Amino acid sequence: MPTLFTKIIDGDIPARFVYKDDLVVAFLTIEPMHAGHTLVVPRAEYDHWIDMPPELNAHVWAVAQRIGKAIDKAFSPHRVGVLVVGDEVPHVHVHVTGFETVSELSFANARHDVTAEEFDEWADLLRAALAK
Repeated sequence: MPTLFTKIIDGDIPARFVYKDDLVVAFLTIEPMHAGHTLVVPRAEYDHWIDMPPELNAHVWAVAQRIGKAIDKAFSPHRVGVLVVGDEVPHVHVHVTGFETVSELSFANARHDVTAEEFDEWADLLRAALAK
């Protein structure tokens, strides 16, 4: 059975994509810790990041770094961090988000009040930063 992320990748569930290639996609999470919080997800379904082939793992991290640089450029956070947890969806995904203090890197800080307009603005800012 396809994962939630496979359904997003296949277009069955809408998402705000900021990056796509043959191996990986990146889209805004619906429960962001900060502006621009993005998930980097391989198209292939792997439950655990340590199970990915080394080449795919390297590519996921290269894209995560590129997204991190775009978040830094677009939103100017104190730092950009990554989280790999993978407990809630059994499909590898790297959370890339800006933060001001390390204590903010908690899913307890996820925002549930972001408007569609804010998400659209964030996606546009990230796409523009990635295009440069």
